[in-house]
Amino acid sequence: MIDPDLRDLYQEVILDHGRNPRHFGTLPNANHEAQGHNPLCGDRIHLFLRVDPSGRIDDVAFEGKGCAISIASASMMTDLILGKTVTEAHSLAAAFYHLAKGEPANEHADEEDMERIAVMSGVSQFPMRVKCATLAWHTFEDACAREAGGGSAA
Repeated sequence: MIDPDLRDLYQEVILDHGRNPRHFGTLPNANHEAQGHNPLCGDRIHLFLRVDPSGRIDDVAFEGKGCAISIASASMMTDLILGKTVTEAHSLAAAFYHLAKGEPANEHADEEDMERIAVMSGVSQFPMRVKCATLAWHTFEDACAREAGGGSAA
């Protein structure tokens, strides 16, 4: 069972990021992008990344429609990966997947990032919503493998 304080924080963060998503919009000079779709609930995310030659994510944006969890997770993800290297962001994605499933994730990301994503561990209490929470992260991984101009992830 999730701690009541963490559950309240989870709800606050979901509402805040869902209503006021960060980095929402397009990124005309993106050099990586992908589209993700969750056919179970209809959530859609279009993610744009600009990765510099050293492998650092120097800008990120997303567009999409979906439930509050899907949009909030995408918003949180963009905040977290901005300024990180692609390798660091992949480690953070691995940590997020573990947390969303209710598994330990400490070995995948640094302590500060773990504190920031720990709030999303509450989604593990709702197995049908895990795909909503992880859609943006899967789309990020797909975008890293693609040049700008399209692509889709499920």
